[in-house]
Amino acid sequence: MFVSLADLEYWVGAFLLPFFRIGAFFMAVPIIGTQMVPMRVRLSLALAFTLLLLPVLPEMPVFEGLSLSTWLVILNQIMIGTLLGFALQFLFQSFIAGAQMIAMQSGLGFASMTDPSTGVQIVVVAQFYSMMAMLLFLAMNGHLVMMEILAQSFHVLPIGMIGLGTDVFIRVVLSVSWLFSAALLMALPAITALLIINLSFGIMTKAAPQLNIFAIGFPFTMLMGLIMHWINLPIFYDHYVRMSHYVLGFVEGLLPPLSG
Repeated sequence: MFVSLADLEYWVGAFLLPFFRIGAFFMAVPIIGTQMVPMRVRLSLALAFTLLLLPVLPEMPVFEGLSLSTWLVILNQIMIGTLLGFALQFLFQSFIAGAQMIAMQSGLGFASMTDPSTGVQIVVVAQFYSMMAMLLFLAMNGHLVMMEILAQSFHVLPIGMIGLGTDVFIRVVLSVSWLFSAALLMALPAITALLIINLSFGIMTKAAPQLNIFAIGFPFTMLMGLIMHWINLPIFYDHYVRMSHYVLGFVEGLLPPLSG
C-alpha cells in the first residue's frame, strides 16, 4: 500500500487541527482543567475524545503544512476551545464569590485554605460550596453537556479561519457582572440577616456603652454565619439548577446557530 506525502499530510492535519481545539477546551474547562487532574491525564482525555469524534466531524480542508495560514488556523482553534471552556468557569466562581461574601460578613473569612484546583487561598466555606457545585455538576452529567457543545462547535464553526465574532468576546466580558449578581443573589439572605444582627448590636452598644458587646457580638456573628450556611443547604440545589441552566445556555449561545 503506497501512501503519498500529500495523503499523510492531510491525515495528520485532519487529526491535529481538531485536537488543538479539544485540547485547549480540556485545559480551560473546570474540574478537568484544574491542577487536581495531572497534565498527562488531560492530554490523554483530549487524545481519546479526538479519536472518538473524528468519524463524525465534517470533512477537513487541506492546508499547506507549516505555512502562516496554518498557524493562524491553529491559533483560531485554540482560541475557540479556550473560550468555550473558560465560559463555564463563571458557574463555579459564582458560588465561590457568594460564599466569600457570607464568610467575610460573618467573620468566617479567617479560616482559609489553599484551593487544590487553582492553588490560591480561599475561605473554607467557599471550598465547601465549590466541592458541592462540582459534585452536582458531575452527577447531573454537566460534563457530557459540555462535550456535546464542543462537538457541535465543529459543525457550526468548521475548521478554518471562521472564528467567534467580536460580539462573543464582549458578551463574555459583560457576563462578569452576571457572576457577581449570581453570587450576591446566593449570599443576599445571609448578608441581610447578619446586617440586622450587627445593627442590633450597634443599637445595644449605643444604649448601654458600659457593656462589652464586642466580646459577645463577634462569636455570636460567627455562630449565626454557620446557621445561615446550614439554612442555605436545602435551597442550594434549586439555586444551582437555575445557575447551571443559565451558564450552559450561555455557553451554547456563544456558538452561531446550526444552519439547515
